[in-house]
Amino acid sequence: MLLKDKLLAQRIYLLLGALFITSLVVSNLIFQKFFYWYPVDIEIFDSKLFEISVGILPYPITFLITDLISEIYGKKRANDIVVAGIFASFFSMLIVYVANAVPSTSWSPVKDDLFTTVFGSTAIAVFASMMAYLFAQFIDIQIYHFWKKLTKGKHLWLRNNCSTFLSQFIDTATVLILLCSFGKIEWDKFLGLLISGFLFKVLIAAFDTPFLYLGVYLFRKRFKLKVNEEINLA
Repeated sequence: MLLKDKLLAQRIYLLLGALFITSLVVSNLIFQKFFYWYPVDIEIFDSKLFEISVGILPYPITFLITDLISEIYGKKRANDIVVAGIFASFFSMLIVYVANAVPSTSWSPVKDDLFTTVFGSTAIAVFASMMAYLFAQFIDIQIYHFWKKLTKGKHLWLRNNCSTFLSQFIDTATVLILLCSFGKIEWDKFLGLLISGFLFKVLIAAFDTPFLYLGVYLFRKRFKLKVNEEINLA
């Protein structure tokens, strides 16, 4: 690969990493707001079927990015992004903790009690998210490369969806178990939120498959990659 092509590939990798980390950190900060995303009133296990946290909105983007990085840059580079995301999340938690600890002024538009209400649970959210995230992302990458090796780089839709479906279920279940254990969510809402969150992520995973195909196509065309060929940034 030419030097200019390698430099371009490195820049794209950094941009994908930035988008990944931003999506992950934001999902941890906004998770306390819940919304109803389907017009039909359906209940299951005493909870509305499609009541979910807004924190789930940017989260599927992270799995799309890790699948794209896995496909183009390889397993090691995908794992590097996961580790960077973990560091960024804990660092953001530290910043929020310090911001919550210092007292507000008398004229501050946001008072201490309001700030604590919105961001006070961030530490628990990040902990719960990171535990789920560790399981889900590494499992996603492992399954993705298992199918990639088994199919010799063919059937992109198969490894994208198989890896994401299982990893998203693990992610959703782990987060809810931890949040319920910490008393942030009542246990009677567990099954309803689990089903709603998982169905939402499955739909998003199916929806993002064409975008993964498009991304892989553009990469292979620009960098003249063969099927199953990866970019080596070393």
